[in-house]
Amino acid sequence: MNLINLDIRMLRSLTSVVETGSITETARRLGRTQPAITLQLQRLEELTGKPIFIHEGRKLFLTADGEIVLSYAKSILGFHDELLSQLASPDIEGHVVLGTPDLYAAFLLPSILKLFRKTFPRVQVDLNCSLSTPLVGCVRRGEVDIALVTRMNDFTGGQVVRQEQLIWMTGEQSTAYNESPIPLALLPPGNIYRDYAIERLEVARLRWRLACVSDSVGGLQAAAFAGIAVTVLGRSALVRNMREIGAKEGLPPLPKVDLLLYKSPTATSKAASALHDYLAHYLNLDDELLLGTELPMTVDHHPGSVCLSAPAPKVSPGACAFPRGEAPEPGGSEAVGSRRIRQPDQIYRPRARRPV
Repeated sequence: MNLINLDIRMLRSLTSVVETGSITETARRLGRTQPAITLQLQRLEELTGKPIFIHEGRKLFLTADGEIVLSYAKSILGFHDELLSQLASPDIEGHVVLGTPDLYAAFLLPSILKLFRKTFPRVQVDLNCSLSTPLVGCVRRGEVDIALVTRMNDFTGGQVVRQEQLIWMTGEQSTAYNESPIPLALLPPGNIYRDYAIERLEVARLRWRLACVSDSVGGLQAAAFAGIAVTVLGRSALVRNMREIGAKEGLPPLPKVDLLLYKSPTATSKAASALHDYLAHYLNLDDELLLGTELPMTVDHHPGSVCLSAPAPKVSPGACAFPRGEAPEPGGSEAVGSRRIRQPDQIYRPRARRPV
């Protein structure tokens, strides 16, 4: 039996192409050229002796063998990255300032930060909750080491680590969507969530009015809980006693927004690099592994609870942090993003030919 060796970079390129749906975006993320990514995928097919993609016009679909390779690639990369983290963590200590809107602090980050604290117990994380635009400025000035923000039209740089699907939501028993005009609970002007909501309603020629304007997720949720308004947030913010509504209730579909991860040029410590890499990896996981549960130690393990012995993160003035074992209450929200246009080189998964 001839043994073959699969380069870890080939597997990372494969998973990234499937996750992003784009060779162009994968090349940008991994710092390679598009031809280099294409060659890696072709080489992976040669080494495995199996076709991984089917070409249909400009679209690519994963084959059944491609799905198998992808499944093992995720597992291999999970163990690979975990091993490196475990070997490095005893030697890594320091202080990192993480900035993010509280919408993501409340609903996306708790599980990741808990696991990070377990793996890197000597790294102290300060969490600074603010809106995306000022946070990007803070990163560039070196006031914040790492920032997770929503993409705004004029943002440059940053790494796309996730897309958030915007959804209409309201209280569990609310029928506010039946009112005319539709009462809305929205963030302030200049906010992409707000812009998309109003734009889509007007295109659909649906009448609307502002029933609540709030800087915080808590204010929007309060209006939705009370049944006096419909709001728009990312699907990750859908909590108990709220429900998603949409086409069945006569509301138009909403787009996705990009989440960007920034690292300050001054953040050169191993602690900052470790947190950046952890966020980049785990924010790319499927929603069922990320939301509402503890993260597994590897990508393909069943979720299990994580017991933390590290002290709670230090909180700077004006910052927000998670109490031990709890997710924070939403207090202020986010805001900004941009449309993502499907590129001709995007990759499609073969689940009944359903695009990724």
